[in-house]
Amino acid sequence: MALVLVAGVLWSFQGLIIRQIAEAGSWAVLFWRSLGMVPVLLGFLVWRAGGSPWPAIRKVGLAGVLGGLGLIGAFGGAIYAIQATSIANAVFLFAASPFLAALLGWAVLRERVASQTWAAIAVALVGIFVMVREGLEGGALAGNVAALLSSLGFALFTITLRWRRLDDTLPVVLLGSLFSIVAGALLAGQIGQPLAVPVTDALWSMFMGAVTLSGGMILYTLGSKVVPAAELTLLSNTEVMLAPVWVWLLLGETASVGTLLGGAILLMAMVFNGLSGARRLAQA
Repeated sequence: MALVLVAGVLWSFQGLIIRQIAEAGSWAVLFWRSLGMVPVLLGFLVWRAGGSPWPAIRKVGLAGVLGGLGLIGAFGGAIYAIQATSIANAVFLFAASPFLAALLGWAVLRERVASQTWAAIAVALVGIFVMVREGLEGGALAGNVAALLSSLGFALFTITLRWRRLDDTLPVVLLGSLFSIVAGALLAGQIGQPLAVPVTDALWSMFMGAVTLSGGMILYTLGSKVVPAAELTLLSNTEVMLAPVWVWLLLGETASVGTLLGGAILLMAMVFNGLSGARRLAQA
């Protein structure tokens, strides 16, 4: 549980770090951040395997490739959302991912969704509507859409793991970071966005990939070996709770009433869903 909590804290600093990036565009940040992820994830896999990481990577197969492709949307959408809207708005919408994963699991994998989860999804949709409606009025629609697409990308990543019953996420995350390097370079070139960014922007991006994102993923993976899924969802919400606090304390960035109201509704739905899942697990 401590490892998962620390993972959430590490992830919560990403919005603050992106605010330090002065000139680099979203795809350039994706490129450099993913470049920072690869050596850390690869090094951890080599250390854990005691040799070549290739068997672990090969084991994930097609599901790992599809999950890695989903992470392109998750990573890229998150960066754009944080650059285009408030940190609070972005991270609250990221929190919709478990509900999107439940819906995709029901539609694609024919997984049963508990009645409590359906109720939580309905409440979460109200919270999302409150935030997105405010975005329409405030000109942050693109950022809101990007945040929801990021949530969808992470939900796709989640259901591919469940599809093939993969219990090791790190090889898939490594594939996602490799795919994101290629996607970032191609899309930046397509729209004329330079990859040759200021050194400070590249260093901030690589630090974010190597420390906050990769470090958090490693800790989360280690913790998830023994912490049940319902509790994982609740514990990792430290990211959602702390990310707006850091930018408020250090940068003076505040959240609007609509964002706080919609985010509170969404978090209430997540807590209810997590507690009901823990209760069902205890009864089982």
